[in-house]
Amino acid sequence: MLHIQKKSDTVIIIIHEIYGLNQHMQVFCESLSNQDFDVICPNLLERETPFDYSQEEAAYRHFMENIGFTGALHKIKEILSEIKDEYQKIFILGFSAGATVAWLCSEEECVDGIVGYYGSRIRNYAELAPRCPALLFFPLEEPSFNVDELISALERKNVEVHKFNGKHGFSDPYNSNHHIESAQEAFSNMMKFFMMN
Repeated sequence: MLHIQKKSDTVIIIIHEIYGLNQHMQVFCESLSNQDFDVICPNLLERETPFDYSQEEAAYRHFMENIGFTGALHKIKEILSEIKDEYQKIFILGFSAGATVAWLCSEEECVDGIVGYYGSRIRNYAELAPRCPALLFFPLEEPSFNVDELISALERKNVEVHKFNGKHGFSDPYNSNHHIESAQEAFSNMMKFFMMN
């Protein structure tokens, strides 16, 4: 687990992609701690070494067979119950599979807001009604589903969705799909969201 403390009254729990706690997650955690938030990023894979992007199939299989969305949600709920009295504000931020877990956490009472980057499996839980504000980022297109259809299915109270140029992984500088303008714009929207909620 990566835990960076800044003696803040706000914590951001970051949920990694299927690859694990890799360089992108570490750098992202540091950039949020530089904004004076406490940051917790659990290692859901419980592996020392994250998967490489070239191992996508193996990483996906490992995640689905050993953790799954329900297992990941259970782990995040455990963290929430441990820390809920320590902070005035708790936000959850997830990437890809982690974004779907963040979306599932939006029903928790102690969560003040969730942010999800390209959570393609949110489509399996599109009927969920968040109790807290939810900010979701999607790329223009995804190979496995129609982004516009999902966005219109998600239109409801508490949900704000943005679509960005680029593909799945656009905010990750170590990913071949990195799109610098979209990454910067999403980060700035996310920071505004944390300040306003």
